[in-house]
Amino acid sequence: MRTALVRIALCMALAGCANAPEKHAAPPAPMAAPAPVPPPSGPEPNDNLNAVAWTQTAIEHDLVYREVFRVAGEKLRIALKDAHWDALSKSERKQPLSPKLKPAVILDIDETVLDNSPYQARLIEQRKEFDEYSWSDWCREKRAKALPGALAFAEDAAKRGVIVFYLSNRAQDLNEATLQNLRSEGFPIAENEPVFLGLGTAVEGCEQNGTEKGCRRELIGRTHRVLMQLGDQIGDFVDVLSNTPDGRREAMEPYSGWIGERWFVLPNPTYGSWEPSLFNNDWTWPAGLRRKAKVESLRPE
Repeated sequence: MRTALVRIALCMALAGCANAPEKHAAPPAPMAAPAPVPPPSGPEPNDNLNAVAWTQTAIEHDLVYREVFRVAGEKLRIALKDAHWDALSKSERKQPLSPKLKPAVILDIDETVLDNSPYQARLIEQRKEFDEYSWSDWCREKRAKALPGALAFAEDAAKRGVIVFYLSNRAQDLNEATLQNLRSEGFPIAENEPVFLGLGTAVEGCEQNGTEKGCRRELIGRTHRVLMQLGDQIGDFVDVLSNTPDGRREAMEPYSGWIGERWFVLPNPTYGSWEPSLFNNDWTWPAGLRRKAKVESLRPE
């Protein structure tokens, strides 16, 4: 009997051991957390990327420039034969037209005859914004290339006895570097004529309005009959008193018939007074706030 009881107890103990967990078994491993997604590599978004890429790589950019300068050259030949042809606005034509006035054309420089897109590309690459110091350094490099069609137009004008004026908002301390750059690209520079009129040019009897070019255009008109003007900003043609989208349209409205006849506008999506007109002309706004204002200016419908 004792033997039977012992056998029964032993069997029960063994059964219990079979169902018991192992003393030294490790607890189940927790589920691993997903690996964090790395941030996207490369430069941060830059509002100017598409504009500069288009300027430097799109064949359409070059075609537009050639088209504009070719048509301007055709109109120039017509203008030379018309003694009443004048491309100065009424407010800037202070000297009456006269056969004694020498014929002239007025060309803006940056993004009209010289290509500064490498400077814009550097800003994108370095994740920087425009500043006067880096701009001045770029100008002093004297490496800007002639834009398509610009040189042929300027050379043709000079051969026909037309004085080519270069009217720019580059600071006057960049005069010599700018002239050297223009000469290196083959642009005609008339002798004994102050053909480069940079920002800060004093014009007696005319009150300068900020960086507007009206006084300098008036100065040219005192001794020349301006046959044509070419630029990439509406400020290259008229002074803009209210730099808002509506104010800019109003400034050009009286001369809409001159576009493609006496005034020739070239495309520049990389910079210009059109941009700050969208955020109250205040560059102290943070980049995010400026971008928000630009987004809000869009018309989805």
